[in-house]
Amino acid sequence: MLNHLQDTVALHNGVRMPGFGLGVFKVREGEELVEAVKAAIKHGYRSIDTAAIYGNEQGVGRGIREALRENGLRREDLFVTSKVWNADQGYDLAIVAYEASLNKLGLDYLDLYLVHWPVKDKFNETWRALETLYKEGRVKAIGVSNFHIHHLEELMQGASVKPMVNQVELHPRLTQKELLRFAQAQGIRLEAWSPLMQGELLDNGTLKAIGAKYGKTAAQVILRWDIQNGIVTIPKSTKEHRIVENAAIYDFELTEEDMTAIDALNEDRRVGPDPDNFDF
Repeated sequence: MLNHLQDTVALHNGVRMPGFGLGVFKVREGEELVEAVKAAIKHGYRSIDTAAIYGNEQGVGRGIREALRENGLRREDLFVTSKVWNADQGYDLAIVAYEASLNKLGLDYLDLYLVHWPVKDKFNETWRALETLYKEGRVKAIGVSNFHIHHLEELMQGASVKPMVNQVELHPRLTQKELLRFAQAQGIRLEAWSPLMQGELLDNGTLKAIGAKYGKTAAQVILRWDIQNGIVTIPKSTKEHRIVENAAIYDFELTEEDMTAIDALNEDRRVGPDPDNFDF
């Protein structure tokens, strides 16, 4: 069980990844982004998740550099993730995309690099590029994002390195239990994007009632549910007080009854595209 914001989980290659981080999806380049990254690191976050398609890697990199300097931290104290976009999939393009992300971030390496979506007839070659980067020691860990079980099975048939992480949409309306069981059996760490369902669940009566027992918000209940399920979670916020509040989940524990009640909210409902049906 994770007991602190900086506690880590072990990936199957031995690399340790913080169980909680900051996501920056839909946060535009600019001061708000830089300040959000700096606030997160100042308040103890050690994992920052971005992607090429977010168009904000430069701002994330600036926030990281300023936060390291201001807080007396080293690069190796942080865990930084980015992702190769669909237009850059394929072996050669993915290698170039990795270099581009590093340049924008101003970093020498990434801790985790992900295939952003399972682009048909391309993701296997993209994975081969990530394997090359990994074997050359240029990235600490590699994984995928938005992969269903059948995508993982296809990938692993020809892979020499098994994905270490699968980052997927996961929240109480989309609990992904079958995928979680499969990932755990394979030693693949599941990571939740949009854990708060882009805010849709914050007024949910069940979650608010559970939170009331502990003096916690619905958001804190969801994020606690994540970590008790062994799921890495990366809620997004640009507001410093919310960044602090989201991480205040290590001083209470949900009961088995609470966990079951949250699981029962599942409707297999997505706010994002289905990985079997996307056109970008």
